[in-house]
Amino acid sequence: MDDHKENAVDKDVTESFPIPDKDYGGWISQQQPNKMSGKTALSHPGELHDTRGASSKLNWLRAGVLGANDGIVSVAGTIIGVAGADSNPRSLLVAGLAALAAGSFSMAGGEYVSVSAQRDTERALLDKERWELENLPDEELDELAHIYEAKGISANTSRRAAFEAMQYDALRAHATDELGINPDELTSPWQAAYSSFLSFVSGGIIPMLFSLIPVSFPLRVFLIVLSVAIALLITGSISARIGGAALGKAILRNVLMGLSTMLFAWLIGMAFGIHG
Repeated sequence: MDDHKENAVDKDVTESFPIPDKDYGGWISQQQPNKMSGKTALSHPGELHDTRGASSKLNWLRAGVLGANDGIVSVAGTIIGVAGADSNPRSLLVAGLAALAAGSFSMAGGEYVSVSAQRDTERALLDKERWELENLPDEELDELAHIYEAKGISANTSRRAAFEAMQYDALRAHATDELGINPDELTSPWQAAYSSFLSFVSGGIIPMLFSLIPVSFPLRVFLIVLSVAIALLITGSISARIGGAALGKAILRNVLMGLSTMLFAWLIGMAFGIHG
């Protein structure tokens, strides 16, 4: 198709979908919310894509699995490290409680700060995009059309698709295709913090409870290591299933890192502990 014919097609598209005047709110004035509410995408039979709440669910799972894993390894490592220095059961209890308390609040606080910064950035980007849609309607249409072109869609089809997407919901179109943000599902810092706190405690309580079993010191250490290995096997399996990774490799990596952490902590305790 020559340039003359292509320009003619572009002109027809522009006339069919006129660009809204910036004096009247630009593309923001064209939004049609809830037009497709309740609908989900079905790519092919058996693969249903329900995007509503997907980001929120993944945020919970991510923070939950990582928190539980950190709780198991951190508390177990602290207890085993102290055990290498002092076999007194009271010392192990104090070490476990301290590690559980400090770790859970640290995880929750760190997650809250990190996700809050991410949320602030997302909101700033959306505010900037909203201003551009209101004041630069022509440029924003061209920008979205070029994004579609970069995906391999022809110039004319890209421009038509950009028109239709922006007439339906211009902010959503630019947020998802340009910024990679779902404006309805911004990451929740409180949700991530609660999940991290609870999951760290649920993981960290395992080695601490096994450290309280009234058995001989060598057997107590063995039970702690065994419980941690089993717990890490479970979290490794869950992590692999969430991410779609190879199950065996993920479990082996998770268990070996946890056991290595405890071994290192034990050696440090032995080197700097009280003996004799």
